[in-house]
Amino acid sequence: MRSADSMASCLGAVERGLVAVNRWILIVLLAVMSLIVFANVCSRYLSNFSIPWSEEVARHLMVWLTFLGAGPVLRAGGHIAVENLQDALPRELAIVVRVMVAALLMGFFILMTWVGWEYMTRSAYQLTAATQISFAWVYSAIPIGGLLLIAHFGFVLRGYVVKREFAADDQFDATASASL
Repeated sequence: MRSADSMASCLGAVERGLVAVNRWILIVLLAVMSLIVFANVCSRYLSNFSIPWSEEVARHLMVWLTFLGAGPVLRAGGHIAVENLQDALPRELAIVVRVMVAALLMGFFILMTWVGWEYMTRSAYQLTAATQISFAWVYSAIPIGGLLLIAHFGFVLRGYVVKREFAADDQFDATASASL
């Protein structure tokens, strides 16, 4: 019994660490993107000079924000979902529907990771226009985001399938955000 408790404690620590690191990376990416766009707007209107690489870098940061942010939103139940069918079904059938949904989602995340890796490796020799970096750096957000989706969904999978529960979080209320 002790080994099961220590395993659960270790998994809980890994989950908390993953969420914290993922959240801080998102905060930093958003802050950098905002500063770049703000600096470019100020520069354009105050000196009639535009920072040549700002739009490209901001766009690439947005790609990274999208793929790295999908996992934390998924774990909190923040993505759009149609739940009328499972609400209308008896509990056992609703669980079967959620198992099918979970299998389809995991299959999609695995496919996204695999195809994203292929896309990233094929674009390794193409360079971005303004910064002249490899597109592989930009497109690596796809397989990394796919792996994060798999990890985040894996941590909430049992609660989702059995009770249709998502991870509780002090900073995010999925119910409140869904009602906006």
